[in-house]
Amino acid sequence: MFSKRLLSLTRAYRARFSLSIFFGWLGGALTILQAWFLAKLVNDVFLEHRTISQLDALLPMLLAVMVLKAVAAFLAEYTANQLSIEIRSGLRERLMQKITRLGPVYAGAERTGEISMTALDGIESLDAYFSQYLPQLALSASIPVTILLLVFPIDLLTGVVFVLTAPLIPFFMIMIGRYGETLTTRQYSSLSTLSAHFFDVLQGLTTLKVFGRSKKQTEVISEISDQYREVTMKVLRVTFISSLALELLATLSTAIVAVEIGLRLLYARMEFQPAFFILIIAPEFYFPLRQLGLKFHAGMTGVNAAVRVWEILDQPEPPPSPEKDIHATLAPSSGSVIWLKDVHYDYPGRESFQLRSINVELRYGMVTALVGKTGSGKSTIFNLLLRFAQPNTGIILLNDTPIDSIPVEQWRRWIAYVPQNPTLYYGSIKENLLFADPSASTRQIEIACQNSGLLPFIQSLPNGIETIVGERGSRLSGGQAQRLALARAFLKDAPILLLDEPSSNLDPQLEADLTSSVKQMAKQKIVVLIAHSVKTALAADRIYVLDQGQVSQFGSPAELRAMPGLFAQLVSGQPSEASG
Repeated sequence: MFSKRLLSLTRAYRARFSLSIFFGWLGGALTILQAWFLAKLVNDVFLEHRTISQLDALLPMLLAVMVLKAVAAFLAEYTANQLSIEIRSGLRERLMQKITRLGPVYAGAERTGEISMTALDGIESLDAYFSQYLPQLALSASIPVTILLLVFPIDLLTGVVFVLTAPLIPFFMIMIGRYGETLTTRQYSSLSTLSAHFFDVLQGLTTLKVFGRSKKQTEVISEISDQYREVTMKVLRVTFISSLALELLATLSTAIVAVEIGLRLLYARMEFQPAFFILIIAPEFYFPLRQLGLKFHAGMTGVNAAVRVWEILDQPEPPPSPEKDIHATLAPSSGSVIWLKDVHYDYPGRESFQLRSINVELRYGMVTALVGKTGSGKSTIFNLLLRFAQPNTGIILLNDTPIDSIPVEQWRRWIAYVPQNPTLYYGSIKENLLFADPSASTRQIEIACQNSGLLPFIQSLPNGIETIVGERGSRLSGGQAQRLALARAFLKDAPILLLDEPSSNLDPQLEADLTSSVKQMAKQKIVVLIAHSVKTALAADRIYVLDQGQVSQFGSPAELRAMPGLFAQLVSGQPSEASG
Protein backbone atom coordinates (compact mmCIF):
# COMPACT_ATOMS: atom_id res chain seq x y z
CA MET A 1 0.00 0.00 0.00
CA PHE A 2 2.15 2.83 -1.30
CA SER A 3 0.82 5.95 -2.98
CA LYS A 4 3.29 8.27 -4.70
CA ARG A 5 0.75 11.09 -4.73
CA LEU A 6 0.14 10.82 -1.02
CA LEU A 7 3.87 10.63 -0.37
CA SER A 8 4.38 13.75 -2.50
CA LEU A 9 2.24 15.70 -0.03
CA THR A 10 5.04 15.31 2.55
CA ARG A 11 7.56 17.20 0.39
CA ALA A 12 6.42 20.56 1.71
CA TYR A 13 6.99 19.23 5.24
CA ARG A 14 10.26 17.35 4.74
CA ALA A 15 11.83 18.71 7.94
CA ARG A 16 8.89 17.64 10.10
CA PHE A 17 8.64 14.27 8.37
CA SER A 18 12.38 13.67 8.79
CA LEU A 19 12.18 14.65 12.46
CA SER A 20 9.36 12.18 13.03
CA ILE A 21 11.41 9.37 11.49
CA PHE A 22 14.56 10.45 13.35
CA PHE A 23 12.85 10.50 16.75
CA GLY A 24 11.30 7.10 16.00
CA TRP A 25 14.71 5.69 15.06
CA LEU A 26 16.26 7.35 18.11
CA GLY A 27 13.69 5.62 20.32
CA GLY A 28 14.68 2.28 18.73
CA ALA A 29 18.40 3.00 19.18
CA LEU A 30 17.82 3.89 22.83
CA THR A 31 15.89 0.63 23.24
CA ILE A 32 19.00 -1.21 22.00
CA LEU A 33 21.18 0.78 24.38
CA GLN A 34 18.76 0.05 27.23
CA ALA A 35 19.01 -3.67 26.43
CA TRP A 36 22.80 -3.47 26.52
CA PHE A 37 22.82 -1.74 29.91
CA LEU A 38 20.28 -4.22 31.27
CA ALA A 39 22.32 -7.20 30.04
CA LYS A 40 25.46 -5.75 31.57
CA LEU A 41 23.64 -5.02 34.84
CA VAL A 42 22.35 -8.60 35.16
CA ASN A 43 25.74 -9.98 34.22
CA ASP A 44 27.54 -7.81 36.78
CA VAL A 45 25.09 -8.59 39.59
CA PHE A 46 24.56 -12.34 39.11
CA LEU A 47 27.82 -13.50 37.53
CA GLU A 48 30.36 -10.89 38.61
CA HIS A 49 28.71 -10.54 42.07
CA ARG A 50 29.10 -6.79 42.15
CA THR A 51 27.33 -4.70 44.81
CA ILE A 52 24.99 -1.74 44.34
CA SER A 53 27.76 0.65 45.30
CA GLN A 54 29.82 -0.70 42.42
CA LEU A 55 26.91 -0.01 40.01
CA ASP A 56 26.50 3.67 40.89
CA ALA A 57 27.47 4.75 37.35
CA LEU A 58 25.46 2.09 35.49
CA LEU A 59 22.09 2.56 37.19
CA PRO A 60 21.81 6.35 36.53
CA MET A 61 22.81 5.74 32.91
CA LEU A 62 20.11 3.09 32.54
CA LEU A 63 17.54 5.45 34.07
CA ALA A 64 18.65 8.30 31.76
CA VAL A 65 18.31 6.05 28.71
CA MET A 66 14.79 5.04 29.77
CA VAL A 67 13.78 8.69 30.22
CA LEU A 68 15.31 9.69 26.88
CA LYS A 69 13.52 6.77 25.20
CA ALA A 70 10.15 8.01 26.54
CA VAL A 71 10.93 11.56 25.37
CA ALA A 72 11.92 10.31 21.90
CA ALA A 73 8.69 8.28 21.65
CA PHE A 74 6.64 11.35 22.61
CA LEU A 75 8.45 13.60 20.11
CA ALA A 76 8.09 11.01 17.34
CA GLU A 77 4.35 10.76 17.91
CA TYR A 78 3.92 14.53 18.30
CA THR A 79 5.79 15.45 15.11
CA ALA A 80 3.94 12.73 13.16
CA ASN A 81 0.56 14.01 14.38
CA GLN A 82 1.46 17.60 13.52
CA LEU A 83 2.59 16.48 10.07
CA SER A 84 -0.73 14.68 9.56
CA ILE A 85 -2.75 17.69 10.73
CA GLU A 86 -0.97 20.11 8.38
CA ILE A 87 -1.18 17.79 5.37
CA ARG A 88 -4.87 17.04 5.93
CA SER A 89 -5.68 20.73 6.44
CA GLY A 90 -3.85 21.67 3.25
CA LEU A 91 -5.47 18.87 1.25
CA ARG A 92 -8.95 19.75 2.52
CA GLU A 93 -8.37 23.40 1.57
CA ARG A 94 -7.22 22.35 -1.92
CA LEU A 95 -10.29 20.14 -2.29
CA MET A 96 -12.73 22.86 -1.23
CA GLN A 97 -11.06 25.41 -3.51
CA LYS A 98 -11.26 22.92 -6.37
CA ILE A 99 -14.97 22.28 -5.80
CA THR A 100 -15.54 26.05 -5.65
CA ARG A 101 -13.70 26.55 -8.93
CA LEU A 102 -15.61 23.71 -10.58
CA GLY A 103 -18.80 25.51 -9.57
CA PRO A 104 -22.41 24.44 -9.12
CA VAL A 105 -22.60 22.67 -12.49
CA TYR A 106 -20.16 20.03 -11.25
CA ALA A 107 -21.54 19.97 -7.71
CA GLY A 108 -25.09 19.60 -9.01
CA ALA A 109 -24.12 16.43 -10.88
CA GLU A 110 -22.66 14.85 -7.73
CA ARG A 111 -24.30 13.62 -4.53
CA THR A 112 -23.91 16.21 -1.79
CA GLY A 113 -23.55 13.64 0.97
CA GLU A 114 -20.78 11.81 -0.88
CA ILE A 115 -18.79 15.00 -1.51
CA SER A 116 -19.27 16.08 2.12
CA MET A 117 -18.05 12.72 3.36
CA THR A 118 -14.99 12.89 1.10
CA ALA A 119 -14.10 16.38 2.32
CA LEU A 120 -14.66 15.53 5.99
CA ASP A 121 -14.40 11.84 6.93
CA GLY A 122 -12.46 10.85 3.82
CA ILE A 123 -9.60 13.27 4.38
CA GLU A 124 -9.78 12.68 8.14
CA SER A 125 -9.14 8.97 7.54
CA LEU A 126 -5.74 9.90 6.06
CA ASP A 127 -4.55 10.61 9.60
CA ALA A 128 -3.46 7.00 10.18
CA TYR A 129 -1.59 6.96 6.86
CA PHE A 130 0.53 10.02 7.60
CA SER A 131 0.89 9.81 11.38
CA GLN A 132 1.33 6.03 11.65
CA TYR A 133 1.90 4.10 8.42
CA LEU A 134 4.51 6.26 6.65
CA PRO A 135 6.72 6.78 9.74
CA GLN A 136 6.42 3.07 10.59
CA LEU A 137 7.38 2.17 7.01
CA ALA A 138 10.68 3.98 7.49
CA LEU A 139 11.22 2.56 10.98
CA SER A 140 10.53 -1.02 9.86
CA ALA A 141 13.57 -0.69 7.61
CA SER A 142 15.93 1.44 9.71
CA ILE A 143 15.60 -0.17 13.16
CA PRO A 144 16.05 -3.84 12.05
CA VAL A 145 19.05 -2.79 9.94
CA THR A 146 20.56 -1.02 12.95
CA ILE A 147 20.07 -4.14 15.08
CA LEU A 148 21.62 -6.33 12.36
CA LEU A 149 24.70 -4.11 12.19
CA LEU A 150 25.16 -4.63 15.93
CA VAL A 151 24.30 -8.34 16.04
CA PHE A 152 26.47 -9.60 13.15
CA PRO A 153 29.79 -8.68 14.84
CA ILE A 154 28.56 -10.22 18.11
CA ASP A 155 26.97 -13.44 16.80
CA LEU A 156 26.95 -14.37 13.11
CA LEU A 157 24.47 -17.24 13.52
CA THR A 158 21.80 -15.06 15.14
CA GLY A 159 22.29 -12.46 12.42
CA VAL A 160 21.64 -15.11 9.78
CA VAL A 161 18.50 -16.26 11.63
CA PHE A 162 17.27 -12.63 11.68
CA VAL A 163 17.90 -12.23 7.96
CA LEU A 164 16.12 -15.48 7.08
CA THR A 165 13.04 -14.99 9.30
CA ALA A 166 12.44 -11.25 8.93
CA PRO A 167 11.06 -11.38 5.32
CA LEU A 168 8.32 -13.80 6.42
CA ILE A 169 6.45 -11.04 8.26
CA PRO A 170 6.12 -8.56 5.33
CA PHE A 171 5.43 -11.50 2.96
CA PHE A 172 2.38 -12.65 4.94
CA MET A 173 1.39 -9.03 5.55
CA ILE A 174 1.23 -8.45 1.79
CA MET A 175 -0.62 -11.70 1.13
CA ILE A 176 -3.29 -10.97 3.72
CA GLY A 177 -3.28 -7.25 2.93
CA ARG A 178 -4.33 -7.77 -0.68
CA TYR A 179 -7.56 -9.39 0.40
CA GLY A 180 -8.02 -6.78 3.12
CA GLU A 181 -7.50 -3.98 0.59
CA THR A 182 -10.38 -5.29 -1.53
CA LEU A 183 -12.64 -5.40 1.52
CA THR A 184 -11.58 -1.93 2.63
CA THR A 185 -12.43 -0.56 -0.82
CA ARG A 186 -15.89 -2.11 -0.51
CA GLN A 187 -16.22 -0.71 3.00
CA TYR A 188 -15.42 2.84 1.89
CA SER A 189 -17.76 2.53 -1.11
CA SER A 190 -20.54 1.33 1.18
CA LEU A 191 -19.92 4.20 3.58
CA SER A 192 -20.06 6.70 0.70
CA THR A 193 -23.39 5.26 -0.45
CA LEU A 194 -24.79 5.38 3.07
CA SER A 195 -23.67 8.98 3.63
CA ALA A 196 -24.98 10.20 0.28
CA HIS A 197 -28.35 8.48 0.65
CA PHE A 198 -28.81 9.58 4.26
CA PHE A 199 -28.06 13.20 3.32
CA ASP A 200 -30.48 13.04 0.38
CA VAL A 201 -33.20 11.69 2.68
CA LEU A 202 -32.61 14.48 5.21
CA GLN A 203 -32.87 17.13 2.50
CA GLY A 204 -36.12 15.67 1.17
CA LEU A 205 -37.61 14.63 4.51
CA THR A 206 -40.52 17.07 4.29
CA THR A 207 -41.49 15.79 0.84
CA LEU A 208 -41.15 12.18 1.97
CA LYS A 209 -43.44 12.82 4.95
CA VAL A 210 -46.04 14.50 2.74
CA PHE A 211 -46.16 11.52 0.39
CA GLY A 212 -45.93 8.95 3.19
CA ARG A 213 -42.63 7.50 1.98
CA SER A 214 -40.48 8.21 5.05
CA LYS A 215 -40.88 4.68 6.51
CA LYS A 216 -39.79 3.15 3.21
CA GLN A 217 -36.63 5.22 3.27
CA THR A 218 -36.01 4.11 6.84
CA GLU A 219 -35.98 0.53 5.55
CA VAL A 220 -33.58 1.49 2.73
CA ILE A 221 -31.19 3.20 5.15
CA SER A 222 -31.38 0.17 7.44
CA GLU A 223 -30.51 -2.11 4.52
CA ILE A 224 -27.51 0.01 3.47
CA SER A 225 -26.39 0.21 7.11
CA ASP A 226 -26.49 -3.58 7.37
CA GLN A 227 -24.35 -3.86 4.24
CA TYR A 228 -21.85 -1.43 5.72
CA ARG A 229 -21.85 -3.33 9.05
CA GLU A 230 -21.25 -6.65 7.31
CA VAL A 231 -18.31 -5.44 5.24
CA THR A 232 -16.85 -3.64 8.28
CA MET A 233 -16.95 -6.88 10.28
CA LYS A 234 -15.17 -8.65 7.41
CA VAL A 235 -12.47 -5.97 7.44
CA LEU A 236 -12.05 -6.38 11.20
CA ARG A 237 -11.88 -10.17 10.79
CA VAL A 238 -9.05 -9.84 8.27
CA THR A 239 -7.29 -7.33 10.52
CA PHE A 240 -7.43 -9.68 13.50
CA ILE A 241 -6.27 -12.64 11.39
CA SER A 242 -3.39 -10.54 10.09
CA SER A 243 -2.45 -9.49 13.61
CA LEU A 244 -2.55 -13.12 14.79
CA ALA A 245 -0.41 -14.31 11.88
CA LEU A 246 2.22 -11.59 12.36
CA GLU A 247 2.36 -12.14 16.12
CA LEU A 248 2.72 -15.89 15.59
CA LEU A 249 5.54 -15.46 13.08
CA ALA A 250 7.37 -13.00 15.33
CA THR A 251 6.96 -15.28 18.34
CA LEU A 252 8.20 -18.35 16.46
CA SER A 253 11.16 -16.41 15.05
CA THR A 254 12.07 -15.14 18.52
CA ALA A 255 11.74 -18.69 19.85
CA ILE A 256 14.20 -19.95 17.21
CA VAL A 257 16.70 -17.31 18.31
CA ALA A 258 16.14 -18.23 21.97
CA VAL A 259 16.66 -21.96 21.28
CA GLU A 260 19.86 -21.59 19.28
CA ILE A 261 21.32 -19.18 21.85
CA GLY A 262 20.16 -21.32 24.77
CA LEU A 263 21.83 -24.44 23.36
CA ARG A 264 25.12 -22.65 22.91
CA LEU A 265 24.93 -21.24 26.42
CA LEU A 266 24.24 -24.72 27.71
CA TYR A 267 27.43 -26.04 26.07
CA ALA A 268 29.44 -22.93 27.06
CA ARG A 269 29.98 -21.86 23.45
CA MET A 270 28.71 -18.32 24.05
CA GLU A 271 29.17 -15.80 26.83
CA PHE A 272 26.18 -14.81 28.94
CA GLN A 273 26.19 -11.01 28.47
CA PRO A 274 26.06 -10.92 24.64
CA ALA A 275 23.63 -13.85 24.65
CA PHE A 276 21.29 -12.12 27.09
CA PHE A 277 21.61 -8.85 25.13
CA ILE A 278 20.56 -10.57 21.90
CA LEU A 279 17.65 -12.30 23.62
CA ILE A 280 16.39 -8.92 24.90
CA ILE A 281 16.60 -7.18 21.52
CA ALA A 282 15.28 -10.13 19.47
CA PRO A 283 11.61 -9.13 20.03
CA GLU A 284 12.59 -5.53 19.24
CA PHE A 285 13.99 -6.68 15.90
CA TYR A 286 10.58 -8.03 14.83
CA PHE A 287 8.50 -5.39 16.60
CA PRO A 288 8.73 -2.67 13.86
CA LEU A 289 7.71 -5.24 11.23
CA ARG A 290 4.72 -6.37 13.31
CA GLN A 291 3.71 -2.77 13.84
CA LEU A 292 3.93 -2.12 10.09
CA GLY A 293 1.34 -4.84 9.53
CA LEU A 294 -1.03 -3.21 12.01
CA LYS A 295 -0.46 0.30 10.61
CA PHE A 296 -1.01 -1.07 7.12
CA HIS A 297 -4.64 -1.87 7.91
CA ALA A 298 -5.08 1.43 9.77
CA GLY A 299 -3.92 3.48 6.77
CA MET A 300 -5.71 1.47 4.07
CA THR A 301 -9.02 3.33 4.49
CA GLY A 302 -7.23 6.63 3.96
CA VAL A 303 -5.68 5.41 0.71
CA ASN A 304 -9.11 4.39 -0.62
CA ALA A 305 -10.51 7.79 0.38
CA ALA A 306 -7.62 9.49 -1.41
CA VAL A 307 -8.68 7.86 -4.69
CA ARG A 308 -11.91 9.85 -4.59
CA VAL A 309 -10.04 13.01 -3.58
CA TRP A 310 -7.74 12.67 -6.60
CA GLU A 311 -10.75 12.12 -8.87
CA ILE A 312 -12.13 15.50 -7.81
CA LEU A 313 -8.77 17.30 -7.92
CA ASP A 314 -8.12 15.95 -11.43
CA GLN A 315 -11.40 17.28 -12.83
CA PRO A 316 -10.74 19.73 -15.71
CA GLU A 317 -11.43 23.35 -14.84
CA PRO A 318 -12.63 26.25 -16.99
CA PRO A 319 -9.71 28.23 -18.45
CA PRO A 320 -8.30 30.79 -15.98
CA SER A 321 -9.32 34.41 -16.17
CA PRO A 322 -6.86 37.15 -17.17
CA GLU A 323 -4.55 38.12 -14.34
CA LYS A 324 -5.08 41.83 -14.79
CA ASP A 325 -8.39 43.61 -14.48
CA ILE A 326 -8.01 45.03 -18.00
CA HIS A 327 -11.75 45.41 -18.65
CA ALA A 328 -12.77 46.97 -15.33
CA THR A 329 -14.11 50.07 -17.12
CA LEU A 330 -16.32 48.13 -19.55
CA ALA A 331 -19.27 47.56 -17.23
CA PRO A 332 -22.57 47.30 -19.11
CA SER A 333 -24.19 50.68 -19.62
CA SER A 334 -26.65 52.36 -21.94
CA GLY A 335 -26.54 50.69 -25.34
CA SER A 336 -24.69 47.59 -24.09
CA VAL A 337 -25.62 44.17 -25.45
CA ILE A 338 -24.74 40.65 -24.38
CA TRP A 339 -24.63 38.30 -27.35
CA LEU A 340 -24.74 34.50 -27.29
CA LYS A 341 -23.52 33.56 -30.76
CA ASP A 342 -23.85 30.00 -32.03
CA VAL A 343 -23.35 28.63 -28.50
CA HIS A 344 -23.19 24.86 -27.99
CA TYR A 345 -22.91 23.17 -24.62
CA ASP A 346 -23.03 19.50 -23.55
CA TYR A 347 -23.14 18.31 -19.95
CA PRO A 348 -20.45 15.63 -19.51
CA GLY A 349 -22.07 12.20 -19.43
CA ARG A 350 -25.58 13.58 -20.05
CA GLU A 351 -26.15 13.76 -23.79
CA SER A 352 -29.86 14.51 -23.38
CA PHE A 353 -29.06 17.87 -21.74
CA GLN A 354 -27.44 20.19 -24.22
CA LEU A 355 -27.64 23.51 -26.03
CA ARG A 356 -27.35 23.61 -29.79
CA SER A 357 -26.66 26.68 -31.88
CA ILE A 358 -28.06 29.21 -29.38
CA ASN A 359 -28.22 32.80 -30.64
CA VAL A 360 -29.61 35.22 -28.07
CA GLU A 361 -29.42 39.03 -27.77
CA LEU A 362 -29.75 40.58 -24.30
CA ARG A 363 -30.10 44.37 -24.48
CA TYR A 364 -29.54 47.03 -21.84
CA GLY A 365 -32.82 48.65 -20.82
CA MET A 366 -34.92 45.61 -21.72
CA VAL A 367 -36.42 42.63 -19.86
CA THR A 368 -35.68 39.40 -21.73
CA ALA A 369 -37.58 36.25 -20.77
CA LEU A 370 -36.56 32.63 -21.41
CA VAL A 371 -39.50 30.23 -21.79
CA GLY A 372 -39.50 26.50 -22.44
CA LYS A 373 -40.04 23.01 -21.16
CA THR A 374 -38.12 21.61 -18.24
CA GLY A 375 -34.70 20.61 -19.57
CA SER A 376 -34.94 22.85 -22.62
CA GLY A 377 -31.78 24.79 -21.62
CA LYS A 378 -32.97 27.85 -19.68
CA SER A 379 -30.90 27.17 -16.55
CA THR A 380 -27.94 26.17 -18.70
CA ILE A 381 -27.96 29.61 -20.32
CA PHE A 382 -27.91 31.13 -16.82
CA ASN A 383 -24.94 28.90 -15.91
CA LEU A 384 -23.12 30.12 -19.00
CA LEU A 385 -23.90 33.76 -18.20
CA LEU A 386 -22.74 33.25 -14.61
CA ARG A 387 -19.63 31.52 -16.00
CA PHE A 388 -20.23 28.39 -13.99
CA ALA A 389 -19.72 26.63 -17.33
CA GLN A 390 -17.96 27.40 -20.59
CA PRO A 391 -19.49 26.86 -24.07
CA ASN A 392 -18.10 23.88 -25.97
CA THR A 393 -18.28 26.01 -29.11
CA GLY A 394 -19.54 29.48 -29.89
CA ILE A 395 -18.89 32.70 -28.01
CA ILE A 396 -20.55 35.05 -25.52
CA LEU A 397 -19.80 38.74 -26.00
CA LEU A 398 -20.36 41.89 -24.00
CA ASN A 399 -20.61 44.32 -26.89
CA ASP A 400 -17.47 43.32 -28.84
CA THR A 401 -15.57 41.81 -25.88
CA PRO A 402 -15.60 38.04 -25.21
CA ILE A 403 -16.69 37.66 -21.60
CA ASP A 404 -14.05 34.99 -20.99
CA SER A 405 -11.43 37.73 -21.46
CA ILE A 406 -12.91 39.58 -18.48
CA PRO A 407 -11.74 38.41 -15.02
CA VAL A 408 -14.47 36.19 -13.62
CA GLU A 409 -14.52 38.08 -10.29
CA GLN A 410 -15.08 41.34 -12.13
CA TRP A 411 -17.76 39.82 -14.34
CA ARG A 412 -19.70 38.44 -11.39
CA ARG A 413 -19.53 41.80 -9.62
CA TRP A 414 -21.66 43.08 -12.50
CA ILE A 415 -24.33 40.39 -11.92
CA ALA A 416 -27.10 40.04 -9.36
CA TYR A 417 -28.69 36.59 -9.41
CA VAL A 418 -31.85 35.28 -7.74
CA PRO A 419 -32.33 31.50 -8.06
CA GLN A 420 -35.69 29.82 -7.80
CA ASN A 421 -34.71 28.41 -4.39
CA PRO A 422 -32.61 31.19 -2.84
CA THR A 423 -30.00 30.48 -0.18
CA LEU A 424 -30.46 32.34 3.09
CA TYR A 425 -28.12 32.15 6.06
CA TYR A 426 -28.70 32.02 9.78
CA GLY A 427 -28.80 35.62 10.96
CA SER A 428 -30.98 38.68 10.79
CA ILE A 429 -32.81 39.99 7.73
CA LYS A 430 -30.36 42.88 7.66
CA GLU A 431 -27.33 40.57 7.72
CA ASN A 432 -28.74 38.54 4.84
CA LEU A 433 -29.31 41.72 2.84
CA LEU A 434 -25.83 43.08 3.52
CA PHE A 435 -24.25 40.07 1.82
CA ALA A 436 -24.98 41.94 -1.39
CA ASP A 437 -23.42 45.24 -0.31
CA PRO A 438 -21.84 45.48 3.17
CA SER A 439 -21.55 49.27 2.81
CA ALA A 440 -25.24 49.87 1.94
CA SER A 441 -26.99 52.66 3.81
CA THR A 442 -30.28 52.33 5.67
CA ARG A 443 -32.00 54.26 2.90
CA GLN A 444 -30.64 51.93 0.20
CA ILE A 445 -31.82 48.89 2.16
CA GLU A 446 -35.28 50.43 2.55
CA ILE A 447 -35.58 51.14 -1.20
CA ALA A 448 -34.51 47.59 -2.09
CA CYS A 449 -37.04 46.14 0.34
CA GLN A 450 -39.76 48.40 -1.00
CA ASN A 451 -39.08 47.36 -4.61
CA SER A 452 -39.21 43.67 -3.68
CA GLY A 453 -42.41 44.00 -1.62
CA LEU A 454 -40.56 42.99 1.56
CA LEU A 455 -40.88 46.29 3.45
CA PRO A 456 -44.46 45.79 4.78
CA PHE A 457 -43.49 42.38 6.13
CA ILE A 458 -40.42 43.82 7.89
CA GLN A 459 -42.48 46.62 9.42
CA SER A 460 -44.93 44.06 10.82
CA LEU A 461 -42.20 42.24 12.78
CA PRO A 462 -41.51 43.15 16.45
CA ASN A 463 -37.74 43.25 15.83
CA GLY A 464 -38.07 44.63 12.32
CA ILE A 465 -35.03 44.19 10.11
CA GLU A 466 -33.08 42.61 13.00
CA THR A 467 -35.40 39.57 13.04
CA ILE A 468 -33.52 36.25 12.79
CA VAL A 469 -34.58 34.27 9.71
CA GLY A 470 -33.15 30.88 10.81
CA GLU A 471 -31.00 28.40 8.91
CA ARG A 472 -31.87 28.54 5.18
CA GLY A 473 -34.68 30.95 6.03
CA SER A 474 -36.54 28.28 8.00
CA ARG A 475 -38.63 30.91 9.82
CA LEU A 476 -39.87 32.46 6.58
CA SER A 477 -42.51 31.31 4.14
CA GLY A 478 -41.54 30.61 0.54
CA GLY A 479 -42.82 34.00 -0.62
CA GLN A 480 -41.03 35.87 2.19
CA ALA A 481 -37.75 34.12 1.43
CA GLN A 482 -38.20 34.91 -2.26
CA ARG A 483 -38.79 38.60 -1.54
CA LEU A 484 -35.75 38.72 0.74
CA ALA A 485 -33.59 37.25 -2.01
CA LEU A 486 -35.00 39.76 -4.51
CA ALA A 487 -34.30 42.62 -2.11
CA ARG A 488 -30.73 41.40 -1.77
CA ALA A 489 -30.32 41.38 -5.56
CA PHE A 490 -31.86 44.85 -5.87
CA LEU A 491 -29.53 46.13 -3.14
CA LYS A 492 -26.47 45.01 -5.09
CA ASP A 493 -27.64 47.28 -7.92
CA ALA A 494 -25.59 45.40 -10.51
CA PRO A 495 -25.95 46.26 -14.21
CA ILE A 496 -26.97 42.67 -15.04
CA LEU A 497 -29.93 41.10 -13.23
CA LEU A 498 -30.70 37.37 -13.61
CA LEU A 499 -34.00 36.15 -12.17
CA ASP A 500 -35.09 32.51 -12.11
CA GLU A 501 -38.90 32.68 -11.87
CA PRO A 502 -38.90 35.60 -9.40
CA SER A 503 -42.66 35.43 -8.79
CA SER A 504 -43.03 31.68 -8.20
CA ASN A 505 -43.94 32.07 -4.50
CA LEU A 506 -45.76 35.40 -4.67
CA ASP A 507 -49.46 36.16 -4.64
CA PRO A 508 -50.99 37.98 -7.66
CA GLN A 509 -50.76 41.46 -6.10
CA LEU A 510 -47.12 41.07 -5.07
CA GLU A 511 -46.36 39.58 -8.47
CA ALA A 512 -47.85 42.63 -10.17
CA ASP A 513 -45.89 44.98 -7.89
CA LEU A 514 -42.68 43.05 -8.50
CA THR A 515 -43.22 43.09 -12.27
CA SER A 516 -43.63 46.85 -12.13
CA SER A 517 -40.42 47.23 -10.07
CA VAL A 518 -38.43 45.03 -12.43
CA LYS A 519 -39.71 46.95 -15.47
CA GLN A 520 -38.67 50.19 -13.79
CA MET A 521 -35.18 48.93 -12.90
CA ALA A 522 -34.70 47.39 -16.35
CA LYS A 523 -34.32 50.89 -17.77
CA GLN A 524 -30.80 50.90 -16.29
CA LYS A 525 -29.93 47.21 -16.47
CA ILE A 526 -29.78 44.10 -18.59
CA VAL A 527 -32.57 41.97 -17.07
CA VAL A 528 -32.95 38.30 -17.96
CA LEU A 529 -35.55 36.09 -16.34
CA ILE A 530 -36.68 32.50 -16.61
CA ALA A 531 -40.46 32.62 -16.89
CA HIS A 532 -42.70 29.75 -15.86
CA SER A 533 -45.95 31.74 -15.72
CA VAL A 534 -47.88 33.55 -18.44
CA LYS A 535 -47.98 36.85 -16.54
CA THR A 536 -44.22 36.90 -16.02
CA ALA A 537 -43.53 36.09 -19.66
CA LEU A 538 -46.00 38.67 -21.02
CA ALA A 539 -44.35 41.40 -18.91
CA ALA A 540 -41.04 40.98 -20.78
CA ASP A 541 -39.93 43.13 -23.70
CA ARG A 542 -38.54 40.16 -25.61
CA ILE A 543 -39.10 36.43 -25.25
CA TYR A 544 -36.94 33.49 -26.37
CA VAL A 545 -38.77 30.16 -26.49
CA LEU A 546 -36.45 27.19 -26.03
CA ASP A 547 -37.21 23.65 -27.15
CA GLN A 548 -34.79 20.74 -26.81
CA GLY A 549 -31.78 23.01 -26.39
CA GLN A 550 -32.59 25.27 -29.33
CA VAL A 551 -34.32 28.62 -29.81
CA SER A 552 -37.57 27.73 -31.55
CA GLN A 553 -39.18 31.22 -31.39
CA PHE A 554 -38.26 34.73 -30.33
CA GLY A 555 -39.81 38.16 -30.45
CA SER A 556 -42.02 40.48 -28.44
CA PRO A 557 -45.02 39.05 -26.52
CA ALA A 558 -47.41 40.45 -29.12
CA GLU A 559 -45.45 38.92 -32.00
CA LEU A 560 -45.24 35.52 -30.34
CA ARG A 561 -48.92 35.45 -29.45
CA ALA A 562 -49.70 35.76 -33.14
CA MET A 563 -47.43 32.84 -34.06
CA PRO A 564 -48.37 29.16 -33.76
CA GLY A 565 -46.10 27.22 -31.46
CA LEU A 566 -45.20 26.62 -27.82
CA PHE A 567 -45.75 30.17 -26.65
CA ALA A 568 -49.18 30.41 -28.26
CA GLN A 569 -50.11 27.12 -26.54
CA LEU A 570 -48.97 28.52 -23.22
CA VAL A 571 -50.93 31.75 -23.57
CA SER A 572 -54.06 30.00 -24.82
CA GLY A 573 -54.01 27.76 -21.75
CA GLN A 574 -53.73 24.51 -23.69
CA PRO A 575 -52.06 21.63 -21.78
CA SER A 576 -48.48 22.53 -22.27
CA GLU A 577 -45.20 21.43 -20.86
CA ALA A 578 -43.85 24.74 -22.01
CA SER A 579 -44.49 26.19 -18.65
CA GLY A 580 -42.53 23.46 -16.87
